[in-house]
Amino acid sequence: MATAQPRPTGLLSNARFVASPNHNARPAGAVVSLLVIHNISLPPGQFGTGCVEQFFCNQLDWQAHPYFKSIEGLEVSAHCLIERSGALIQFVSLHQRAWHAGRSSFEGLENCNDFSIGIELEGTDDQPYSDAQYESLVQVTLQLQQNFLQLTNARIVGHCDIAPGRKTDPGPAFDWVRFRTQLLDAQSVIGELR
Repeated sequence: MATAQPRPTGLLSNARFVASPNHNARPAGAVVSLLVIHNISLPPGQFGTGCVEQFFCNQLDWQAHPYFKSIEGLEVSAHCLIERSGALIQFVSLHQRAWHAGRSSFEGLENCNDFSIGIELEGTDDQPYSDAQYESLVQVTLQLQQNFLQLTNARIVGHCDIAPGRKTDPGPAFDWVRFRTQLLDAQSVIGELR
């Protein structure tokens, strides 16, 4: 897996960039210090449809599936989506505020979009994520941590953690122990190479 090196524009070098209009500027003085992991699939439970990309770009055909009526008109985005294959799509510059967290709070700070990066995993709460997704998530996380020094391991959370009772993702299917172990292993390798 190639490492995802952010460019000065806030774009990851190994991501396919698809510009979403659903973003705005971070507040003055905001420091990126939180990584929020989500899941999404459109229609729910279906993968590889291209509908998530369309949704984040306000191009989803609301008539294409009955479920789409329930999200019609919503304007949301995440900084990145990791597909089941591990492929990385970026929608919003890391320097911009993506609209992924909604009403949220972390350690007493409201509006997590202001100071977070949102990564969506193509998936559901109750279906295992792919090996390739864990590998890609670890690689992206390493790069984010190298570029945003406040983004420590303790500040990597699920959407459920910052919007409890309202959101459940990435759900019980996300193996936090596996992810954190792989991340620590990768950090150790980097430390040994220095």
